Amino acid sequence: MTSEIQLVNILKEKGMTISTAESITAGMIGSTIVKVPGASAVFKEGFITYTNESKVNRLGVPQELIDQKGVICPDTARLMAEGCAKAADTDIAISTTGNAGPDVMEFKPVGRVYIAVCINGETTVSEHTYSGERESIRRQTTNAAIRECLNRLAKQ
Repeated sequence: MTSEIQLVNILKEKGMTISTAESITAGMIGSTIVKVPGASAVFKEGFITYTNESKVNRLGVPQELIDQKGVICPDTARLMAEGCAKAADTDIAISTTGNAGPDVMEFKPVGRVYIAVCINGETTVSEHTYSGERESIRRQTTNAAIRECLNRLAKQ
């Protein structure tokens, strides 16, 4: 059983909903989840906040934070997830931000990624460094985000 099927099944069992705020993955997490039959019972919505402006306007990430630390940082990932949970009125929010390449961005190497998972107001952020081509980095990020959400739910 794939992790997205496990995630949908667990969310159904727990009566929980999920939404996503995606930058580097640009909807890949949401798309992966909704491939599962019955995902409409748990998936509320996805925000593709690819620009800085959309992170500020849709998710409430302060422009000052972006100006000071950039978008590829743990604080931005955390606030994206928390803003998503609030905007979507959902139990769980997953956010991703990072650099899929091909160039160094914000002095962050290609493959540097931050994933945040907010469950009922408690947020964790993890840092990853992946290698490979752009799509491979995006896919690795998507898979890791779903696994992290599953791991967090298993601890509840």
